Amino acid sequence: MNSSGAGIGLRTPGSRPHTGHGRDQGRQANPARVYNYLVGGKDNYLADYEQAQRFLKVAPEVRDTALSNRRFLARAVRDLAADGITQFLDIGSGLPVNPNVHEVAQSVNPLARVVYVDNDPIVASHGRALLAGSGTTTIRADLREPERILDHQELRRLLDPQQPVAIVLAFVLDYIADAEDPWGLVAELMDWAAPGSCLVLSHVTGDFTQNPYRDWSGFTSPVSSGARDLSQIQGFFSGLELLEPGLVQLPLWRPGIGAEHDPSRVWAYGGVARKP
Repeated sequence: MNSSGAGIGLRTPGSRPHTGHGRDQGRQANPARVYNYLVGGKDNYLADYEQAQRFLKVAPEVRDTALSNRRFLARAVRDLAADGITQFLDIGSGLPVNPNVHEVAQSVNPLARVVYVDNDPIVASHGRALLAGSGTTTIRADLREPERILDHQELRRLLDPQQPVAIVLAFVLDYIADAEDPWGLVAELMDWAAPGSCLVLSHVTGDFTQNPYRDWSGFTSPVSSGARDLSQIQGFFSGLELLEPGLVQLPLWRPGIGAEHDPSRVWAYGGVARKP
């Protein structure tokens, strides 16, 4: 499970998350490394490149969506840091890719603190090696067990639960099935957070992938079973106050200079909301 991250929601039948280190580490595609390749990172292998190329052959929008997610995340973190948020909890952080959340936040406020969380051992080890520094830490934990994240000694060392925190869930809820109640997991995280805290969320959707001329053979479906429509994604913001412009396609969230010219190529929604 990775987010800002990890996967784009597209998988072939042979794709599965890597479960540990070993000599086969680079022989099988890993969602975090495939995403890393798509956004221009260097932490990937031939198997990841080949998997990415299979995606891109059928749906070149996959890269547009991955890159748009990185840009959305940077804009959201920058705006929240400028609004006074100094604590960030990035769950499903994925392999490090510049600019990382702490780099964006600390460019606004050098005192900003960031806790990165991922359940992939490859991601966690890379994070500890590459993201170590003042005001940052990386822990290995799973979004499906929020209590283990919130009780982790490293999180408690760095974040003050009595002060507002931005909880980042970028392209991570896609990997949580409906039966695992992802809405309840988000609610538990936001219940822990102090008033004034914010939720930064992006999620892959199937709302824009309907094309009868694409050849989806070799894929389990056009998008993973975790892709959700607009109304389902809106449910993650229950009880929160959506900030302008609301829940929209990623390029439409406070685009600024350099925004994508064709939002239709981005298969994901994003939004930021504040806890009253």
